[in-house]
Amino acid sequence: MRTLTVLGSTGSIGTNTLDVIRRNRHQYSVYALAAGQNVDALVAQILEFRPRVAIVATSQALSRLSDKLVSSCLPRAEWPELSQGDRARVEVATATEVDTVISAIVGVAGLEATYEAIRRGKRVGLANKEVLVSGGRLVMQAVRDYGAELVPVDSEHNGAHQCLRAGNRKEVSKLILTASGGPFRNTPKEALAYVTPQQALNHPTWRMGNRITIDCATLMNKGFEVIEACWLFDFEPSEVHVVIHPQSTVHAMIEYSDGSVLAQISATDMRMPIQYALTYPDRSEAPVPKIDWLQARTWEFLPPDFDKFPLLKLAYQCQETGGSATCTLNAADEIAVEAFLRETIGFSSIYEIVSETLSRMPVRTPRTIGDILEIDGESRTLARQLVTARAARTVSV
Repeated sequence: MRTLTVLGSTGSIGTNTLDVIRRNRHQYSVYALAAGQNVDALVAQILEFRPRVAIVATSQALSRLSDKLVSSCLPRAEWPELSQGDRARVEVATATEVDTVISAIVGVAGLEATYEAIRRGKRVGLANKEVLVSGGRLVMQAVRDYGAELVPVDSEHNGAHQCLRAGNRKEVSKLILTASGGPFRNTPKEALAYVTPQQALNHPTWRMGNRITIDCATLMNKGFEVIEACWLFDFEPSEVHVVIHPQSTVHAMIEYSDGSVLAQISATDMRMPIQYALTYPDRSEAPVPKIDWLQARTWEFLPPDFDKFPLLKLAYQCQETGGSATCTLNAADEIAVEAFLRETIGFSSIYEIVSETLSRMPVRTPRTIGDILEIDGESRTLARQLVTARAARTVSV
């Protein structure tokens, strides 16, 4: 039986992970659930899965969690241990009782706990993009040094992981990641300056958190996936290609040196890659719909428009640059997306803020997780200053 810590239990990946566990109680037990501020959802999870430990982000959330548990009438003797903050997340990710960690916290908040779990040789189901985008070199070195298993949960990387099992890695010439194209695939470039957060949050295929949904609308999310793929599978940026595939059924493809192409195809349901990460190298029945091959269907594959979606190109450039460039890319993007969602800046200004932050931040070589967090913080501070300055100019005009 696998014993899990779920980092980000109340988010999309976390709740889907718990659904997989719910359907396979004989295979999995939950040691710890770590959430942010969504106390109501966490209490429901505690009542159902009875973890040993439950964690929230802040002391205020911890107080609310305690009050909610009192109201739930769960006997205090049956309460999990309650805690909050970064250190608590590290402790539950590295606990000796835990063999598997699902890393699904959005942002660099999940970086240290995931890194320390890897250093303890755990299996990590990785759904947190920032872990590799911000700290890819350090994280992958730890995977090698400590013999950890890092199995990607994102559908595209999970698909690539499956495809790469089919042959010799040295014979692979290209990795192809698919992108839905987001809500503005057919929107003229000049109209993007006027789109609203509500329009950008209307993703045609997936239901996700706000930041990742906006990143899908700008194709920044696909840029992050290119960076992740380079670290996960040891590809150069030039070997990772992106194609627009609106049907979101083919998740990844690999091309071998002889021209053969293998694809991973499945329904758009995150429970499949989550279960794969838990059962690898084995497979078992998954609670997802199967593709009906007798039903007529059309699949499209189109090149991305780097001019209309310049953040994708910027991601390639940052991975080529190396060092702290991708850390700054991620930090600046998060600040710019937050500003767009507050309607402080326009959609097109997301790229402008990120690009200017990168131009002003020196590229360094982070040697510790502390270095990465420091660079991340400096990049965010600079990006916030740029957002404030841009907003002030807009008001004055």
